[in-house]
Amino acid sequence: MRAKPHLIARSLVLAGALLLAQACAGQGPSSPAPRAGGGPVVDAPAGKVAGRSEGGLSVFKGIPYASPPVGAARWKPPAPMPKWPDVRDGGSFGAPCMQRTGVPSIYSSEIGTPSEDCLTLNIWTPAAARNAPVLVWIHGGALNTGSSREELYDGAKLAQRGVVIVSINYRLGVLGYLAHPELSAESPAKVSGNYGLLDQIEALRWVRRNIASFGGDPAKVTIAGESAGGLSVMYLMAAPSARGLFSGAIAESAYMISTPSLREKKFGEMPAEEMGMKVQAALKARDIAALRAMDAKAVTLAAAGAGYAPFGTVDGQVLPQQIVDAFDKGEQARVPLLAGFNAGEIRSLLVLAAPPPASTAKYETEVRARYGELADEFLRLYPSSNMRESTLATARDAIYGWTAERLVAKQTAAGAPGFLYLFDHGYPAAEAANLHAHHASELPYVFGALDRTPPLWPKIPATQGEAALSAAMVGYWTSFAKTGKPEAAGAPNWPAYGGAKSYMLFRDRPEVAANVFPGMYALHEQVVCRRRARGDIAWNWNMGLAAPPLPGPAASCK
Repeated sequence: MRAKPHLIARSLVLAGALLLAQACAGQGPSSPAPRAGGGPVVDAPAGKVAGRSEGGLSVFKGIPYASPPVGAARWKPPAPMPKWPDVRDGGSFGAPCMQRTGVPSIYSSEIGTPSEDCLTLNIWTPAAARNAPVLVWIHGGALNTGSSREELYDGAKLAQRGVVIVSINYRLGVLGYLAHPELSAESPAKVSGNYGLLDQIEALRWVRRNIASFGGDPAKVTIAGESAGGLSVMYLMAAPSARGLFSGAIAESAYMISTPSLREKKFGEMPAEEMGMKVQAALKARDIAALRAMDAKAVTLAAAGAGYAPFGTVDGQVLPQQIVDAFDKGEQARVPLLAGFNAGEIRSLLVLAAPPPASTAKYETEVRARYGELADEFLRLYPSSNMRESTLATARDAIYGWTAERLVAKQTAAGAPGFLYLFDHGYPAAEAANLHAHHASELPYVFGALDRTPPLWPKIPATQGEAALSAAMVGYWTSFAKTGKPEAAGAPNWPAYGGAKSYMLFRDRPEVAANVFPGMYALHEQVVCRRRARGDIAWNWNMGLAAPPLPGPAASCK
């Protein structure tokens, strides 16, 4: 009953989100100048951009931060965009990166026609901004789907709180993460893969060079994302070439999965180059030149159909080591970190939860066969008395809960502040759909977008209570971007995780609590530690009734 990572990863339909809050911009360099037609024009190092004035904000969309990765540039690191000579129109979003569209879910929204020419970003900035803090949003979507143009990610409400908001596109799927021996051979560093991650790093470099022209502070940049965006935040924290490009991080519903190595078979993961050769064979392409000559949409769909699932690659360069190892050694970016997860994560991702067996006796027998001497603790946390809820909670905790608490615990150990949250809020339409606090359900509250959710999303009622919860979360998130500390007017003080294991619980209102789901983190940390010590078992998606037998105790796992 072993879960297949590539099938489950393809089903992780995710979202992403972040912030709003209070306070105005500081003082500093230049802000957008008005143009004759009424809209702002910025003269940035990248070139002049004409935006739009919207409710006290200057908005610039579809700005290219790198040259189009097309033709011979497919599967190459992003190249800086040459300075454009004329005034570029920043009035509309760029195309989303190439992906499969038309699959209905609660996350589905209209994003337009995907293109391989997609490396653009968008900026919302207070019209009078001077040296304001910057938040760079990285969308979710399992590294397979998504776009910075999704309405839920509109940065207006956040920017109204004095933060410059930047949202970015990055290459997805096989076009963003393919590794292959031929690609490694043509690389000066002799590595391949991670192109979507390199795009994110190039976008951060663009922000460093240009954001002062839009009223932002290049030394005060917070990276943020949800789900695959949260995974990307962790990759960036572990990537040496991203060091110094950001001063804070927010990871919502991130998942610290085992990551394929470039050429070695480790932790049960197929080497990334070997997977690349399988893709080449499945597409019946003679070589990389033939793959580069194929239509981008055809390559994307065919690779997904052949079982390709995008992940980062541990290549010794862009990602020198597994994320867990980077955080264990304290070699991640030591910046303030806000991280958390949702109580009902798996209710909208049911494929991640193994179906319960026919009887409680069978459930307990399966658990004991898979978890050995840890079975009693497992059954305490996930009892047979309600097997369906237990399977949902198992997947939630093994993927998202363990990751969130591990992030703040390791950041704390490294001497940087970490702030943990649990989003456990419901409302009538979500409860009726059995989607209480589902994956990404915090995003409308964080973005101040309660009336701007996708068409199939349970409709959030327009009540004072919902608005108040959103206002508090906007306050916490935007103040974190400004100061590295989450605060909100009229809401409780959010303590750092620290020795008390404090966290903020978001139900109908924010509540300070401690020790989220007692025993959860310790159990899953022990399971992952033993798998790491064994060396040939993955820790992504293999949990509960889908778990392989637990390796015995290891000296390194205390």
